[in-house]
Amino acid sequence: MKVLIAEDDPNTLNGLVSVFRDEGYEVSAASDGEEAVSLFSRERPQIVCLDVMMPKKNGYDVCRSIRAENPSVPILFISAKSEEIDKVLGLELGADDFIVKPFGVKEVMARIRAITRRCFAGGQGRDSLPAEEFLIGDLRVLVGELKAIRGDREIEVGLRDIQILQFFSENRGRVLTRDQIFDRCWGENYFPQSRSLDQHISQLRKRIELDPKHPLIIETVHGAGYRYS
Repeated sequence: MKVLIAEDDPNTLNGLVSVFRDEGYEVSAASDGEEAVSLFSRERPQIVCLDVMMPKKNGYDVCRSIRAENPSVPILFISAKSEEIDKVLGLELGADDFIVKPFGVKEVMARIRAITRRCFAGGQGRDSLPAEEFLIGDLRVLVGELKAIRGDREIEVGLRDIQILQFFSENRGRVLTRDQIFDRCWGENYFPQSRSLDQHISQLRKRIELDPKHPLIIETVHGAGYRYS
């Protein structure tokens, strides 16, 4: 799923790009409003995140331009402007949500996951996630709802988590190397940092395994990779 992020502060922009890519989104980044409009027309993202105060074209004007081209794409404003009138204006222009800086990563991702669920419900952005749902271990993974179910318990998962779990489900019993997992779930052009996959698997285990120290779904095969048996 493609996301366009428009933000003129380089630290904030780089941080958001990193978070979204780690979550499994394909990201286009713009540092001013005119670039954002151009990228939107060229890349056709399924979700847009806009700063309000940007050079060349502010976020409100970018929102107007995008809405003229696509009246339904979800738009999220992320801004330091915290007055109620600013939020009202953004929502009246057609934004789906408004987050005030400073913000926490978990807050942003919770909002984005909610928007992603609405996209899936409308049939958008499912190209790389063909299954409606699938089983892995004792979990039923509901792709469009970004969640896994064990009994009566719901576990929230992100796009990257679903890509990883789906890959293991399709290759039950096979040892998957780190390179194979990166190529399938991150893309062949991704150059991972050391242990980034191990860290992601560790965090995923904390949510999906009954006992993360003795995993039954994603097993470590020392010196080789991981396996779902």
